[in-house]
Formats: sequence, structure tokens, C-alpha cells
Amino acid sequence: MSLPPGFLDELRARLPLSQVVGRKVTWDIRKTNQGKGDWWAPCPFHQEKTASFHVDDRKGFYYCFGCQAKGDLISFVTETQNVGFIDAVEILAREAGLEMPQADPRAREKADRNARLIEANETAARLFRLQLAGAAAGPARDYLARRGLDAATLERFGIGYAPDARHALCEHLKAKGFAPEEIVAAGLAIAPEGGGAPFDRFRGRIMFPIRDGRGRTIAFGGRAMDPGAQAKYLNSPETPIFSKGRTLYNLAPAREAAGKGAALVVAEGYMDVIALAQAGFGAAVAPLGTAITEDQLRLIWAIAPEPVVALDGDKAGLRAAERLAELALPLIAAGQSLRFALLPEGQDPDDLTRRAGPGAMRALIETAEPMSALLWRRETEGAALDTPERRAALDAQLRKLLARIADSAIRAHYAADFRVRRAALFAPASPPGAARHRRRGTGRPSEGAAPLETTRRSQLAATPDAGVGERLREAAILALVAAQPRLAQEFAADLEAIDWSDPAHASLQAALLALPVAADSAALDMALAGTEALQTLEKLRASSHVRITPALQPGAPEAAIRQALRSELAQLRAARGARRELEEAVEDLSTLADEGITWRLGEAARVREHAARLGLEDSAPDTEDLEALSQRLQSLIDARIWVKKR
Repeated sequence: MSLPPGFLDELRARLPLSQVVGRKVTWDIRKTNQGKGDWWAPCPFHQEKTASFHVDDRKGFYYCFGCQAKGDLISFVTETQNVGFIDAVEILAREAGLEMPQADPRAREKADRNARLIEANETAARLFRLQLAGAAAGPARDYLARRGLDAATLERFGIGYAPDARHALCEHLKAKGFAPEEIVAAGLAIAPEGGGAPFDRFRGRIMFPIRDGRGRTIAFGGRAMDPGAQAKYLNSPETPIFSKGRTLYNLAPAREAAGKGAALVVAEGYMDVIALAQAGFGAAVAPLGTAITEDQLRLIWAIAPEPVVALDGDKAGLRAAERLAELALPLIAAGQSLRFALLPEGQDPDDLTRRAGPGAMRALIETAEPMSALLWRRETEGAALDTPERRAALDAQLRKLLARIADSAIRAHYAADFRVRRAALFAPASPPGAARHRRRGTGRPSEGAAPLETTRRSQLAATPDAGVGERLREAAILALVAAQPRLAQEFAADLEAIDWSDPAHASLQAALLALPVAADSAALDMALAGTEALQTLEKLRASSHVRITPALQPGAPEAAIRQALRSELAQLRAARGARRELEEAVEDLSTLADEGITWRLGEAARVREHAARLGLEDSAPDTEDLEALSQRLQSLIDARIWVKKR
């Protein structure tokens, strides 16, 4: 919305900055010189005891000498009330008695009509507040007292009572000058289908005003006091001023509290929000009786980039959390996501804060889990993953989830997170030797048992770090896939099974797997633009080991790249398999080594060295070499060389 020239100047002229700021601070009378428009106070933007916040009424600016906050009339409202520019202008215009400019006559007519509907709802809210104090509302007051709501909370949320009469509200509003059609349009009355006078929509209910971002009453939620009522909770219908899917309960107060640093909590209903606010969690909102919509989610993110969703600790609450995660998945962005605090079974925030105190709720909020953890648990909890086929089905489902993430960088990080969780889920059990040492009470060699001299001189002890060769092979694998990205899906299971030695390699692998099936190298570079994964890929392409690989030379056919990739994957598996066997053998031999075992371990060490050298000295090892290596390694494993011969 554009504002006409001079409107903001008129606004600033009518409202001294000190008048607006004065509602948020306590002026230091000793330092302030009111006659010169020179005001001082402790800063409202950071905690301090001294008056370092300065307001200059003549110039219309403020500045804090402590935290360097600065601005004018409008920026002060946007910062302290956590609202946008136009909303801040509207707030100030109302205070100054200025009418906001209208775009055209029809817009003005619509604004006037909506203002009447809002006033009708405000009038109804005042009547309901008065009715709550009457004799007929005794059961309602008792119910609210049992729920722990004190007088200050009732006043704060404007809670009231709709009398159990068919025309009480309609007659009250007509006496205030509202036409029957206005009462119906405001959602407060129902017009009979067959004609006749409208009758009250809400009767015999505890009333919760629903307010917009400016604090105006635009609708109601009513809780029935009659156990036989058709609907326990009843909301206002869709009206020109109220859309259930675009509004949040407690929006304005929560936005202001979140602007001061409070964690934004998304709860399930009115009573949850009220209980949270009463326990000190002022930045709490809730949808209006339905699942959260995309519009509400965007509204939530406009208040805080990473809100905490606190839902009831039952199956329905868990399903609601999972549905919300599905809704949010395509919309998440850097720094914009959700965290989930699932409450104990059978409890909601109201129950928890009353039974265990605010500290229990605070602990749940502070330890809320990320969305990736919630989605992982949904896919794996209670699932049978005991066969390769079932594990492959899990992998396919995870890839579907990843494909729904629009941001390529976040998609890569989610893939890396899932890979780590998958590796932990499918980690092999501890080797028998380790269990044997644990039964003895230690996993280390006995303190007086030194290895034999021949063991110290063996190739097992003298072998240099094999990790360098494995990292080089990882680099070649990633470079080959990047040269022909469509191979990522073909070799997805092999890539996901690799325990990457470098986190940067893991992130690049995740980015490759997240690409569309038909992507080429140009699409890859575009998808990775501006990410750390692209920097990793460029480093790999520049390394000498990758540059001399024949399959990565310009013009290399896809078949050659596929064969080289298959070879590199096989060699990496062989090298790491031999290394793991040797490491387990070392653990078992820590106190039992003899000369024969030392010789056999030396043989295994030579096999490992050969595996590490294949492809480093010869860029394309022939199949016979690989087959011989595989057979030799298998024979050593079958012979169980680590078992001491009697």
C-alpha cells in the first residue's frame, strides 16, 4: 500500500516520539530536559539499569548509547510490537486521530463496512464480559476456576459468557444501533432459512474473543456448558473480517512477546494458550479448531523463524505433528523451520504446567527436537527393517521426503542427517572379541601383558595410515558421479552405504542423491550454486588424483564412467573390509598373540596394502586383480586367522 505525500509527516507532527516511547519506558527525571525535548531512560531493547536511551523530540529520533539501537517513531513501533511497516502506521494513525488513506471509493466503502462488523464484535465481547459476572454464569465461573484461570487472566483474554437465550445478543446489538443484517454478517447471529428474525449463534457458552494482529475482536470461540451440546467448541463462521485458516488465537500479544525474545510456542487450543500465558509463556498461539494451514504457518514464521510446536502427548497429537511437518517440508528455508515438543502421554500444556509447574514446560521447549528427527521417527519407529528389501523400502521413502524439499542446500543437509541416523540404526553388533573383553571387565589389554617383539615388528603395527587412500578413493567416486549425475540414483544404495571420512564428502553425496533423475552436470552446478557442496566439488575436480583419472577426461563415454565408478566402489569396500577385520583381530590378540598368528596377520596386512594401492598406481585395475584380491581376502576371513591355533 502506498501512502500519499505528507501523510507520514503529518503523523509525526501529531505524535511526539516521547509520547509513544513513554509507554514502554520510565523516564529518568534527573537527566531529562522536557522543555528542550531531551528525554533519557533505560533502554527498552536491552537490560540495563542506567539511562543510556536518548529521545530527541525535536528531531524525532532515538538512540541507545549502550546497544546502538536507533530509529524514529515508526521503527520504534515495528520493533517493540513486532509488526510490519503498514501495521505500525495504522497503529500510530489511530492514536493520532488520522484516517488511513483509502485506495478508491469502493475500498473505502469496504473498510467502513468491516469497521462496523468489528465494532459489532467488540460490543458483543463487552456484553459477554458483563454476563460472566451474572448469576446465570455461575457454572461457567466454577469451570474456569477449576481450570486455574484467575481474574487477571480472564481480563487479559476478555473471556466472557453468552447467556442461554435465543435473542439476548441480537436485542442488545439492535439497541446499540446495529441492523440485523450487520449482526448476521458479523457472524454473531443466524438468519433462519425460512425467514424471520435472526437468532443468537452463541448461547450458554464460555466465550473466547478471537482478535486480529491489531488486537481487534473479529470473531469468537465458544465452549458449551451443556454436556449434551452438539459441538463442544463452536467458532464464528467465515466473515468479511474473519478467516479461520488465516488467523491465530492470541496473535498480537504473542507477536509482541516474541519480539522481546520469548520463544514462540504453537499449541493446540484456547485453553493451552491461556495456560501457557498464565505460566509465563506469553508468546503462545493456536489454530482455531483445525489443523494448521499454510497461511497460518507463514503467519507463524513471520513472528519467529523457528517456533516450537507443543502438542498433546497422545496418538492424535503425534499425527497432528507429523501432518504439520509434511506441510512445512516444501516451505522450509535457511533458518526457517519447526521444532517439536511432544508432551507426556495424556497431557496437554495446561495439564503439564498445573501438575509439574512452568519449569517442566520450559525444559520441553528448550529440548524440542528438530523436524528431521520427527520425520525419521515416523518412518522407522515400529517398522520391521530386518531384510534388505525392507531397508530398501525405507531408503525409497526417505528419498521421497528429500525430493519434497525445495531448497537444495537444506535438502543436502537433511540427506546427511538421515544418512547418519541410518548408519546408527543399521550399525553391526559388537564383535565377539569385544564382548569377551567386556565380560572380563575391561576392553583394554591386561596391564602386564606386552605384545611379542615379532608382533611389534609386524606389518600390522607398521602399516601407515590407510585413511589417505580411502579419502582419495571417496574423492574419485564423488567426481565420477558428478560427471554423470544420473548415475547417483543407479548407485544410490552403494553411495548411502559409504561411511564417508569427510563431512564435506557426506554433504556432497547427499546433494547428488537429491538431484532429479535426469539431471546432468550443468544442472548439478546450478543446483549447488552458492553452497558449500559446490566448493567441495570444485576442490575434488582440481585435485591431481581426480584429474588423471581416465574416465574423467573430456569426452569420456558414460559406460567408461559407470565402469570406473563400479570399480572404485568395489575397491573402497574391499580396503575397508580388510581394515575392519584386522582391527577386530588386533583387539582379540591384545593378550593372546603368538608367532604363527603374527605371520597370518602380516599376510592380511599385505592384502590390505594391496587393496589400498589398486587404482592409485594403476588408474584402471583389471578385473582379474580385483577378483584375486577378493578371493584372497575371503580365504583369510574363512580361515579365521585371528583364532589362536592349538
